[in-house]
Amino acid sequence: MLKSSDYKAYSKFIESLAKKLTKFYYTKLNKSFKVSNKLQGRGYDPVTTADKAFEKFIRKEIKKRFPNHQVIGEEFGHKKSKSEYLWVIDPIDGTRSFVVGNPTWSNLISLNYKGNPILGLANFPILKKYYFNTSLTSAYVSENGKKRRIKVNSKATFSNMKLSAAFHGSLTLNQQKKIPQILKRMQFPCSDALSYSHFAEGKIDIVIQCGNKIWDIHALIPIIRSAGGIVTTWKNFDAKKAGNIICSANKSLHNRMLKILKPVSR
Repeated sequence: MLKSSDYKAYSKFIESLAKKLTKFYYTKLNKSFKVSNKLQGRGYDPVTTADKAFEKFIRKEIKKRFPNHQVIGEEFGHKKSKSEYLWVIDPIDGTRSFVVGNPTWSNLISLNYKGNPILGLANFPILKKYYFNTSLTSAYVSENGKKRRIKVNSKATFSNMKLSAAFHGSLTLNQQKKIPQILKRMQFPCSDALSYSHFAEGKIDIVIQCGNKIWDIHALIPIIRSAGGIVTTWKNFDAKKAGNIICSANKSLHNRMLKILKPVSR
């Protein structure tokens, strides 16, 4: 368990990093970029020159302040050390959105301690806002320079819930037919990490996604939990394992949704 003074120091760092990242984007990266496909013929997983520039910048900032910490990032792998602290970086979460000009892409950064995500940052440069937590029980959004505390909509019920879901090509049509109750209720757009952030803010009550990697979800886990939300895999394992993820605004909703997802949980 981290001391509250440690939480304070690290959350101060991630807040200053959010501001630096947005500034870095507008001064260096807000211009044309090159796109390449990591999967080359086996599907589409884009990476841009901006992804790489962001990750280098984030790693440099972490190294300046915490030279002994471990770092793992989507583009440049794992820098190992004996430290119990590990930073997990997704330089651009939502690269497809970035490529086509949707403003929903973000920089995701998580600080893990002894294997557990304890602090998270989801920074949205185009939207000029960022989400983060400062402890196990406090999460915030900062927008237009104003910071406010956020909480999930804990009163949500199955009959009135707002559900956002995306399968990212991971479920076949036959599998989707096994979860008609979810298909019927998928009425709110799923926009990368912004959906999880809106969930933590109480704007959405359930988010379901397939195929999250650790850098897609680790930064969001502490934000969601600090805002009072529940986040697990579809099999109800710890979300830090990544994969198919569901977050719900309260326990009864979560249990009901896990039951509905059972035919496609794997």
